[in-house]
Amino acid sequence: MTGAADGAGPERIVLLRHGESEANIDPAIYERVPDYRIPLTARGVAQSRAAGERLREQFDGQKVCVYVSPYLRAYQTLEALGIDDLIERRIEEPRLREQDWANYQDPDEISRQTRLRNTYGHFFYRFNEGESGADVFDRVSTFMETLYRHRAKPGFPPNTLVVTHGLTMRLFCMRWFHWSVEYFESLNNPGNAETRTLVRQADGRFVLEQPFDQWHAVPEGQTILDTTRRGAILPE
Repeated sequence: MTGAADGAGPERIVLLRHGESEANIDPAIYERVPDYRIPLTARGVAQSRAAGERLREQFDGQKVCVYVSPYLRAYQTLEALGIDDLIERRIEEPRLREQDWANYQDPDEISRQTRLRNTYGHFFYRFNEGESGADVFDRVSTFMETLYRHRAKPGFPPNTLVVTHGLTMRLFCMRWFHWSVEYFESLNNPGNAETRTLVRQADGRFVLEQPFDQWHAVPEGQTILDTTRRGAILPE
């Protein structure tokens, strides 16, 4: 998996999902707490600290520019990493937020819509009071335009860290590597506090070091036309 070459930019782009949040263990919290205010659990903080140790080794003393989702769990993850001495610049980036599902969420209604999404498709299904995956793709695409401008500036750090959410990570890579919708639909989110790293090669192109897990096998270039010919497979 490689991305387009260009003459400037970091050597490494690390995408990091936030640590375990209260919503990951108790979805009912969405009924009373706004999504952007949901905190990490104690386990999520520990996961983030462990991720910070891995990142410190990966960055090897080099500076990093951080883009962080404005959600509390993303900020708490960044804080728990313990790499403040390596951070040259930290930028809050609302376009990296979680997919909007609703404001305060009715669990029965969300459950009903989730079942619909699983039959309709995760990329195109739009929640009644929220976004589709395609909407998130569009805002991630505009963020990447900002990233391109930033990384073209002289002295940009060799490392970029994006602290965000699982779906947003997948859509970032979908946009970067020009994956098809069908391939995206086959991918699972990474676990809490897991990373996916894009590494710059000698020719200027980026390679994804670790692929996303797939819940069923789909080749990277497969399109809806190929899927229709073979018979549609949808998640349960």
